Amino acid sequence: MRLLKSQVLLRLFNSYLIDSPEPANISYLWNFGSLLGTCLIIQILTGSFLAMHYQPHVDFAFSSVEHIMRDVNAGYIIRYCHANVASFFFIFVYAHIGRGIYYGSYRSPRVLLWSIGVIILILMMAIAFLGYVLPYGQMSLWGATVITNLLSAIPVFGPDLVELIWGGFSVSNATLNRFFSLHFLLPFLLAALTIAHLIALHIHGSNNPNGVTSNTDRIAFHPYFMFKDLVTIFLFFLVLSILVFYYPNLLGHSDNYIPANPMQTPPSIVPEWYLLPYYAILRSIPNKLLGVLAMFGSLLILLILPLTDVSRIRGLTFRPAMKLFFWAFVVNFFILMWIGSQHPNTPYVEIGQIATAFYFAWFIIIVPVVGLIENTLMDIATESKELSQGYTFVGLFNNFKLAAVRLSFVGLMLNLVNSATTVVHLSDADLNQLLECLFNQLGSSRIITETMLKQFGLYTPSVIEYLMKLGYQIINM
Repeated sequence: MRLLKSQVLLRLFNSYLIDSPEPANISYLWNFGSLLGTCLIIQILTGSFLAMHYQPHVDFAFSSVEHIMRDVNAGYIIRYCHANVASFFFIFVYAHIGRGIYYGSYRSPRVLLWSIGVIILILMMAIAFLGYVLPYGQMSLWGATVITNLLSAIPVFGPDLVELIWGGFSVSNATLNRFFSLHFLLPFLLAALTIAHLIALHIHGSNNPNGVTSNTDRIAFHPYFMFKDLVTIFLFFLVLSILVFYYPNLLGHSDNYIPANPMQTPPSIVPEWYLLPYYAILRSIPNKLLGVLAMFGSLLILLILPLTDVSRIRGLTFRPAMKLFFWAFVVNFFILMWIGSQHPNTPYVEIGQIATAFYFAWFIIIVPVVGLIENTLMDIATESKELSQGYTFVGLFNNFKLAAVRLSFVGLMLNLVNSATTVVHLSDADLNQLLECLFNQLGSSRIITETMLKQFGLYTPSVIEYLMKLGYQIINM
């Protein structure tokens, strides 16, 4: 279309939504991104309308929500849309992250894309928590009290920080005003991060189910994927309409229809369902400070996946062993969600502790160990029969070396493996893996030090000659 390429803004729109080349084999699992964008737009629009009638005051907040429900034209539709789309937002984002983990979308060269996505997830949870407080029912008040009190576990200045957030010595009018202001403003920051997420996606394009480059088989976003996205968007509207008009409180908590009473504690204080797994992790650790660190760490640990996944194969399509562990991780996540909704009694506490241990072990132990085993078995299977029986150990040493380079914080392992593989010649596949790690660390720089080459085990005349042909400058430091 000539019109769409005539102006700067139209050309930008055209490059993202019309002519953007996408892999031809991506499935409906790639539609969650457009569904999340739809949810964000709906939330900003409905939230703006609700803000016109909401009163952020401890005496009037609950009544103002009831006023919206009963007196404002179509107010109940706007309020129930806002509440239920928040739940769909998290359903879609969990599915989006699960798809990214399954197909290895977090791996180089999409590490920046993944990192921005994790930041978006954390910001989403903060916004959702702030919004849950605003109706000022029983769950709102006591949920805010419990969650904000977690900050008191911070040594030295924790209690002062809690009082600063409260604006007093308990959740009060000042707290509600602050939460309302932040809940109104932060979605626009979320929208900005979403744009950054799209820009990062546009640099290298979408991943695909096979985990290999799809540069030779791409088709335009419009009309093919535009209409494919519209199928799931309209299906989402259908399900949302059924929930809003027939089961509006299915995903909510009945106690939040009781006005907030600081003199009466509810029998069970639980957050919204989408925060239950992290609430379970918090409660599974007896020490308050360690529990808070584990809760935040359970989100930030997603950032280390590009480092701990040392497998040569992107995604789990052709990795049966890792598929099994992935679905075990999914089941474990739902177990944590169930544990978070239960009272902290036996056996729920013990089950929660086991599930929490498995959650962290999956990222730190299972992912790298399975990757190393698969790489070694692949080396054994592809090598010719003439190799000596000692190859198994050589292949394992080489794979540990690659893992140690990817996991740069394990300096001791790197030194041990370097000393163990000084007499071993790397295969072409291993050499390519090490060169890829080197290029990732260099970024846009064209200068390489001899020390860096020695650290990667690449300080050989042939590699130096190859790098100089590529235009890199080798310096002695």
